[in-house]
Amino acid sequence: MVSLFACWRPNRHDYPVSTQEKTAPSHGGFAQSLDSFFQISKRGSTISHEIRGGIVTFFAMAYILVVNPAILGNAVPKDGSITTQGIAAGTALVAGIMTILMGVVANYPLALAAGLGLNAVVAFTLVLGSGLSYGEAMGVIAWEGILIFLLVLTGFREAVFRAVPPALKTAITVGLGLFVALIGLVNAGIVRTGATPVQFGISGSLDGWPALVFVFGLFLMIVLYVRGVKGAVLISIIASTILAVIVQAFAHIDRISDTNPTGWGQTVPELKGSPIAVPVFDTLGKVDLFGGFGKLGVVSIILLVFSLMLADFFDTMGTMVAVGAEGNLLDEQGNPPKTRQILIIDSLAAVAGGVGGVSSNTSYVESASGVAEGARTGLASVVTGILFLLSTFLAPLVELVPTEAASTALVFVGFLMMTQVTDIDWDSKEVAIPAFMTMAFMPFGYSVSVGIGVGFVTYSLIQLVKGQARKVHPLMWLVSVLFIIYFLMGPLQRLLGVG
Repeated sequence: MVSLFACWRPNRHDYPVSTQEKTAPSHGGFAQSLDSFFQISKRGSTISHEIRGGIVTFFAMAYILVVNPAILGNAVPKDGSITTQGIAAGTALVAGIMTILMGVVANYPLALAAGLGLNAVVAFTLVLGSGLSYGEAMGVIAWEGILIFLLVLTGFREAVFRAVPPALKTAITVGLGLFVALIGLVNAGIVRTGATPVQFGISGSLDGWPALVFVFGLFLMIVLYVRGVKGAVLISIIASTILAVIVQAFAHIDRISDTNPTGWGQTVPELKGSPIAVPVFDTLGKVDLFGGFGKLGVVSIILLVFSLMLADFFDTMGTMVAVGAEGNLLDEQGNPPKTRQILIIDSLAAVAGGVGGVSSNTSYVESASGVAEGARTGLASVVTGILFLLSTFLAPLVELVPTEAASTALVFVGFLMMTQVTDIDWDSKEVAIPAFMTMAFMPFGYSVSVGIGVGFVTYSLIQLVKGQARKVHPLMWLVSVLFIIYFLMGPLQRLLGVG
């Protein structure tokens, strides 16, 4: 079995950094202090790379400032005590603080924000489905974060991560690449549902100005990258945003809908009113830690917390591996530096999301777009976090970047992550089959956790039937069993009468 980076070689998408940049990062005390604290030169990066990478990551993630309020807005109290504007401001605030902490404490180019999927669980399962109040639902989120945090402190979460075979870690990276590319294509409206489960564009063809903006941005990115232009990702996002603003000024296109299939995605690239808005933080502290237990019962809440925890637990594992692989930051066993610190900040982010009333915050695979731009250290995360904090005031400007422009980075990052597939030993069935299952189920199941879970269960099963069960780490067996329970959660809830 070939280890993830046992025979390290520079990736063809690595940004060249001169010897001078590595040994003499800059003149001046402040820049030198930054370089020393974040180990910028040591990791083969520069301050400019880190800043560009942080900016790119922010723009790749900025859609959450629109999407999170849109989803959680379905669950807000009818008395108006919580508004979508407040959710947007709270989303930016919590994301900014936790992302800065990730950069400073863990020194890792990983950004955090409210997790997609988890916010849908809050809105549609906990509130609308189970009848919890908004605050009670956030209480469930907070408990999930607290539990994960305790697992980190005990070393369990890190131990599980290190028990995963290197080949499966590589498969997670590749699967995430396919998944993030699919997310980008879906968000941009290039891949949609139709007569078939998924289809290209509208009835098999591209239609509408937003599609043109995406195509322009993606191919500009490819051309600049092939030509070796620094800042290819950021330049492309800015250029396609400018094009979108010009198109909108003349065409006046609405958001996408059933009656307007060629409309913009989550954001319309036009400025309405002042570019500065005073934030309203009406979600902060709107959490009820114990109300849900009285309303649904202890068993039901435990099952809900378990479901959320398992998804969050492995989403982060997959994301930090993928980001580390993209930046050549992993050791020979496929582990990132300061793994425990990364996991601690991620766990606290889940708690902060619940207490902040904006759903569980988690690590974003979109961080890989910043790494593709050259980011290698926590300074990039600090830049991303500062931009999130500024966006609490500059929400109108953030919303100028259409989904179609930002999604180009996600598709391109998918290609970069895909290059890791050669590190898998495809001649070994016991490795190749679980790796394939992991890579297939992430995009097709539209879930990082599902892909990881199917891969783990498949790997354990193959070792069992081959009579090599002892080769599987005990924690892998435990996690595989937990994933089986997770996959059967619906029937189990009905059996226990809590569904």
